[in-house]
Amino acid sequence: MEIKKAEFSLSAPMVSMCPKDTKPEYAFIGRSNVGKSSLINMLTNNRKLAKTSATPGKTLLINHFIINNEWYLVDLPGYGYAKRSKKEVAKLDQMIRGYILQREQLVNVFVLIDVRLEAQKIDLEFIQWLGESSVPFALVFTKADKLTPNKVNANVEAYKKVLSETWEELPPMFVTSAEKKQGRDEVLDYIEQINKELVNG
Repeated sequence: MEIKKAEFSLSAPMVSMCPKDTKPEYAFIGRSNVGKSSLINMLTNNRKLAKTSATPGKTLLINHFIINNEWYLVDLPGYGYAKRSKKEVAKLDQMIRGYILQREQLVNVFVLIDVRLEAQKIDLEFIQWLGESSVPFALVFTKADKLTPNKVNANVEAYKKVLSETWEELPPMFVTSAEKKQGRDEVLDYIEQINKELVNG
């Protein structure tokens, strides 16, 4: 897929205020500091599209970006934010879950995982919740340039092993590096494939 146009559409504090549109939506989510903004900017070839920040947990709204006037890339707030009050965390959690469960236009959630870390409880619980809620999702391993290719492969295999303990079928997985544009074509081709199926289905 070639991205010719990527534009910010709107930020919504709740699912009811998301765009009144029927175009398919692909949401990106992960723990704070997983490299989500960098990945979105890399996918869209636009360094300024999503705001990258040295302060984790900057995304506090549901951010919609319209791509090629055909589909939306949705930037969701991270989970596992360190410096938030319980009340704020609960509010964000409610907003994220509300969007994921209620948004009919949502066709896939990309869950971002830092490939340098072993499987984290918070990620596994979120993945489990998506599965139990019958929400289609894929895993995107980020920051692959920070390790050797062998170590990346070993960590991905270790992750698969952990998931295999509770999952009969593993979700699609992509290994990416925003720095080196690794995984860009694979992720975009996957989105394009789903879009085609939606049109033909």
